[in-house]
Amino acid sequence: MANPDPQWNLYRSFLAVMSEGSLSAAARELDMTQPSLGRHIRDLEAALGVDLFTRSPQGLVPTDMAYALQPHAQAMAAATAALRRAATAQDGKTRGVVRITASEIISVEVLPPMLAAFRKAQPEVVIELSVSNQTEDLLRKDADIAIRMARPTQQALVTRHIGRIELGAYAHKRYLRSHGRPETVEALREHSLIGFDRETPYLRNLRPKDLPYTRELFALRTDNDLAALAAIRAGYGIGFCQVPLAAREPQLVRLLPEKLALGMDTWVVMHEDMRRHLAVRKLFDHLASALIDYANSP
Repeated sequence: MANPDPQWNLYRSFLAVMSEGSLSAAARELDMTQPSLGRHIRDLEAALGVDLFTRSPQGLVPTDMAYALQPHAQAMAAATAALRRAATAQDGKTRGVVRITASEIISVEVLPPMLAAFRKAQPEVVIELSVSNQTEDLLRKDADIAIRMARPTQQALVTRHIGRIELGAYAHKRYLRSHGRPETVEALREHSLIGFDRETPYLRNLRPKDLPYTRELFALRTDNDLAALAAIRAGYGIGFCQVPLAAREPQLVRLLPEKLALGMDTWVVMHEDMRRHLAVRKLFDHLASALIDYANSP
């Protein structure tokens, strides 16, 4: 006789153990007792007919099968969350939960005042903000709204092109007082440059080929955009920053604007099914309008 399909709560417990690294931490996260959580793991292993963890004095160690199953369980978790969010759309009122995904810089430096304005107008909407430079799958309902710096190619998506957010080279006045100001692009080689650790295809396509801005020239290498921005603000050296964002800070000076100007095409995206969700639709329109203003600000 075939084992019945495991219930969702077993997968939820499995994901918690994978995320937290131990039964005790996962039990605290789920507000369960450790014996109950351990029983969930055993029940899931029995239902699937596989070993998910090996027991050691140090605790539970995930097996290769656990790692193979994790993304599928995460997809189930995303679908469950999407179901809960969609259920709030049925009464025709602007309320419920809306999940947004955006990059680190956009999430931390750009969106907060926009979200605060929306919250003031729509106080019954709860916003979940997923901060990641990874592209989450809207078709899988990992999020309701995404802000992307690459043209969406998937079908069944509603997109609005914001325009190009300009990037420029900046340094803090404190750095320039100590090291001088580069007068040519080639002079950047003589300065402390702040840049990436690993060059992605997106960054490679964004950077002009003749720009002396490559990994071996960087005095600080990081793939965390917030860390790079913090280093510019601290006077560590010269790095690239969104022009509308830098314009808010008088201590940041733009360098060689006529030669060092890059542009990021930006889109706000949602799944077409979300048209029926009033809160999602209103937040989509609000963010699109606010981001257009941001992209076009001096």
